[in-house]
Amino acid sequence: MFPGLADWIKMLLAFAVSLLVAYVMTPPVKRFAEKVGAIDVPKDNRRVHDHPIPRMGGLAIFIGFVLSLIFFVPMSTKVLGLLVGSVIIAVMGGVDDIVSLNPWVKLAGQIVAALVAIRCGLVFDVISNPNIFAEETYIEIGWLSIPLTMLWIVGCTNAVNLIDGLDGLAVGVSAISSMTMLIVSLFVSEPVVSIILAALTGACLGFMPYNLNPAKIFMGDVGSQLLGFVLSTASIMGLFKLHAIITFFVPLLALALPLADTIFAFFRRILHGQSPFKADKGHFHHRLLAMGLNQKQVVAVLYGISAVLGLLAVLMAGDSMAVKIICLVAAFIISLGIWLKVFKNNPNLREHHAEEHKAETPAESNTTPQEKAE
Repeated sequence: MFPGLADWIKMLLAFAVSLLVAYVMTPPVKRFAEKVGAIDVPKDNRRVHDHPIPRMGGLAIFIGFVLSLIFFVPMSTKVLGLLVGSVIIAVMGGVDDIVSLNPWVKLAGQIVAALVAIRCGLVFDVISNPNIFAEETYIEIGWLSIPLTMLWIVGCTNAVNLIDGLDGLAVGVSAISSMTMLIVSLFVSEPVVSIILAALTGACLGFMPYNLNPAKIFMGDVGSQLLGFVLSTASIMGLFKLHAIITFFVPLLALALPLADTIFAFFRRILHGQSPFKADKGHFHHRLLAMGLNQKQVVAVLYGISAVLGLLAVLMAGDSMAVKIICLVAAFIISLGIWLKVFKNNPNLREHHAEEHKAETPAESNTTPQEKAE
């Protein structure tokens, strides 16, 4: 059931090396970002920092993660697809942190990275059946496999980018999601996936001390998009292919917070007649700030929500059907509670939005996705 001793050693080494490399590399990456002009300047009221801060810190995460992959993960076509796709995402994100790419150029780059992963076999052609009463435990999705895989990878890549709006938020939530999927991968005997996720978790934790409030450096698109891409492709390598009822929901719960924020943002903007790329202050963290919480409190709350959903995901990966159903009900109740508290019955938020609309100017419609989360 669990990996052998050799895999455990590789896992621990991958975690330790990526953590150490990310931690050691962040200061020189910070100096490099300052040299090339990758600086986040607070030029509108959506940003919560009040002075210029270097971005591109995700480059340290990338270096630590890739080195661990090269040294400790057995190379295969799928691992190569994840690695090459990660390089594409990191290069594009790094360029965007310096010159702010057009949103459609970024989307094209994400699609190219996803196509590379798909071409290398990172595609789910079967998924576990979400219908708990069905006789078949999994569903063959046929020709839908490629578009659904593409949607999953690109969606997750953007989801982590969208929540990167407060010090330490995106990297912490990504670390929790990565640890969640790491634990599940141990239960289902996916040692390669376990090592990959151990490396990703280590890289996140190595960078985190520099990114917690007050942040010395932001991870930028090179970091946020990389984390989303790796989490999505790693889940495809193992978790989505579990032929057990309800495990379809495991990766969804592990990434529930960024995915929910992205879906709400997309439809919120469409329903208000706005471009889905238009920046606003309707993200979860903005709404909690509008309720009177400070940055550290908001991040702690969202860490807590992500951890609880991660725990439910781990429990759902077990064999007990009763536990799976209880976890689904618990996840629904938590989601409903968040909706009622943060979205529906929040007078402070309504006043906050009224002030925001009053202060809006036509120039804001040109805001780039890098600014969406901020």
